[in-house]
Amino acid sequence: MTLREKVTAAMKQAMKDRDSARLSTLRLINAAIKDRDIAARGEGREDGVDESEVLAILGKMVKQRQESARVYEEGGRLDLAEQERGEIVYIEEFLPRQLNEEEVASAVDAAVAEVGAGSIRDMGKVMGALKAKYTGQMDFAAAGPLVKARLS
Repeated sequence: MTLREKVTAAMKQAMKDRDSARLSTLRLINAAIKDRDIAARGEGREDGVDESEVLAILGKMVKQRQESARVYEEGGRLDLAEQERGEIVYIEEFLPRQLNEEEVASAVDAAVAEVGAGSIRDMGKVMGALKAKYTGQMDFAAAGPLVKARLS
């Protein structure tokens, strides 16, 4: 079952359960995916976005909500911060398990070896290999400095 099908099935179940918070988050996910589909069709890709792009969309949504929750906490709006965290829980249901620090380090080492990177100039190739293999499983902003350290 694809991620789209899982989101649709979860949305139907949330409607049956009358879970409005979950339903609204699932509708946001669906809207984001459809929005990217429309953009992809405009670029000439008639089949829309693939699974890896859907994972990237979900990862972006989680990051946005984490940032919003942090801003709400700083502003003293704990109720809104809790709402954002609740949405994160619903979105993360569809993401694969996140790699821990050891796994990220070994993935970086494997990507460096796979690409044959020898200097910092090859960082883009290494990051591309990581994104192709681990989209949705690792935080690439945290992996970047690791790659840089390996290649320096």
